[in-house]
Amino acid sequence: MKKLADKIVLITGGASGIGKIMVRLMLERKAKVIIWDINQDGIDKTISEFSGKGKVFGYRVDISDLEQIQSAAKKLKQEIGIVDVLINNAGIIVGKYFSEHTVIDILTTMEINANAPMLISREFLGDMLKQNSGHLCNIASSGGLVSNPKMSVYAASKWSLIGWSESLRLEMKQLDKNVNVTTIMPYYINTGMFDGVRSKIPILDPEATALTIVKAIEKNKKMISIPGWIYRFTRFGQAIMPIRFFDWFAGDVLGIYKTMEYFTGRKM
Repeated sequence: MKKLADKIVLITGGASGIGKIMVRLMLERKAKVIIWDINQDGIDKTISEFSGKGKVFGYRVDISDLEQIQSAAKKLKQEIGIVDVLINNAGIIVGKYFSEHTVIDILTTMEINANAPMLISREFLGDMLKQNSGHLCNIASSGGLVSNPKMSVYAASKWSLIGWSESLRLEMKQLDKNVNVTTIMPYYINTGMFDGVRSKIPILDPEATALTIVKAIEKNKKMISIPGWIYRFTRFGQAIMPIRFFDWFAGDVLGIYKTMEYFTGRKM
């Protein structure tokens, strides 16, 4: 989506973190921006903060609830119009060993991180196909590339998201449709979501990360890892290294397998 001016952009989880930054960046590009978020207070504050920059709207939506997704999508189309760019950004993490997870932990993580992007995209993809124009951007994670202790369910949800997002991209190509799909795989981002994480690899700056994502949409990029070397290293390393050696390098040398030892997460 090379030109974002006057386009309708929907960002889930747009009231905080990189979602909120992307709202501002899209408004600076003269797009009309819609926020979906579960936090009404956050929506109100974001709209108040950015209303002088352009047209921004907000809907409180629990994206783990299919009825709310469908109702909000219908209302959005009636009140604002057809979505040109959808950024599936909202996500959660429960940082525990799998044996400590509750059933609710598992189901909610999968509903928000894996199922919701598919269900939300389903509501808007038909319109994009009819107008033969649109862009879907799915915010996955480097956790969808490298397994990690205390991230088992989160990793499962992001592996799922990457597989679906890439399959959808190939379907659009096979159908000869001008609907672009971008898959984003960032490392830990310093937004509060991963508070307590300790990492030898630098934790990402939210502003720079959000800008990288918006530029990826503008340039119709297919797949981006942030930083870029993570995807290449992981795929190459997993292809040529014995599992024991890859575990040693990722775990002991890079310290990835110990990053979640002191995880606390965002304070609610």
